[in-house]
Amino acid sequence: MVLAAFILVAAAGAQLASAHFGIEYPTWRANTLSSSTNYSQWTQPCAGAPVLPDANRTDWPLKGGSLKLDLHHAWTYIFVNLGLGVNVTNFNYTLSDPFWNSTGNGTLCVKSLPLPTNLPATDGTKATIQVVTLGESGNALYNCADVTLRANATALSDSECVTDPGVSYVPVQQASTAKSAGTMASVDIVSLSAVAGLALVFVFGMSL
Repeated sequence: MVLAAFILVAAAGAQLASAHFGIEYPTWRANTLSSSTNYSQWTQPCAGAPVLPDANRTDWPLKGGSLKLDLHHAWTYIFVNLGLGVNVTNFNYTLSDPFWNSTGNGTLCVKSLPLPTNLPATDGTKATIQVVTLGESGNALYNCADVTLRANATALSDSECVTDPGVSYVPVQQASTAKSAGTMASVDIVSLSAVAGLALVFVFGMSL
């Protein structure tokens, strides 16, 4: 079943994606949705956007902080990865363990996204958060946000971290309930098992 799903999605990948996504928080490396730039969200690892001066970096909690996305697909798989360094090329830590399934167009905000306990980071460590989405077209889309890990940084407040009505997500391998704007809704995890193999290919492939 996994092989069949892989073939179907790979065939669909020949089509161009009709929608993209943005990172609202932490500040993304560049506005890759702007038509005035040559950035392409199909370009890994960071949509072709170069590292900008430190002024563009967001102070982000050393133990993990908030992530706010602007989603343009009716549904998508989301991979959140982390790499340490100023100019990261190896995103070898996964923060989505290993990926999420989201539904709905609009803002998705995760208030607390923990960092791995074995992360070799201290106050002041430079890092980059990479977000990858995979939609029904089969095309992977990439965006990055550069951060400085800080012991005194805090997560977004409840008023700042608001998920739009109708937008929800579920960590595919950790839960059977979706988190959405203060409500809980059942999700059929079994129906996602056919794509788990493909999803893991993207997780480990992006870490090379």
